[in-house]
Amino acid sequence: MPEREIWETFFAAEKILDRFALTGDIAELGCGYGTFTLPLARRTAGTVHAIDIDPEMVDTVRSRAAADGVVNIDARVRDVFFEGFGLPDASCDATLLFNILHCESPTELIREATRVLRPGGTLAVIHWRSDVATPRGPSMEIRPTASMVCGWALATGHLCLCGPPFLLPPWHYGVKFTRAKP
Repeated sequence: MPEREIWETFFAAEKILDRFALTGDIAELGCGYGTFTLPLARRTAGTVHAIDIDPEMVDTVRSRAAADGVVNIDARVRDVFFEGFGLPDASCDATLLFNILHCESPTELIREATRVLRPGGTLAVIHWRSDVATPRGPSMEIRPTASMVCGWALATGHLCLCGPPFLLPPWHYGVKFTRAKP
């Protein structure tokens, strides 16, 4: 990853979060520098569970939260592929999978993100677009399209699409799902 100051110029974090309108207890996989974590925590009275495999990223989020006086972030190091989110079933109102579904097992990540969602909860996905050149991101060949993400999510049998995928100019798209109520 580039330096935090450069990385954060690639996202209009507040506008992206406005588009998803998330509240309550939220799990974010791949929190990185806290680009979305901190503004999200300021928007909700719930807990933001910021999860990353990189201890340095988790330390950065903790330090930034402490410096800003943000107390509702639970930042932890986890390898979600092997350990899961470390949260109980149906314990979150929203989960975030931002710029991470180019991994080897995207369906498994979506299933785990869905497992921790309460019925009616939101799965928010953004990813780098594959139809335009971008300043960062994985190689174009492994970037999932919005239709691929929709297919994986709907295949879980527990998620419903909340409207069509949408552009998050200039370099991302978003997709919003809801966990079906029993």
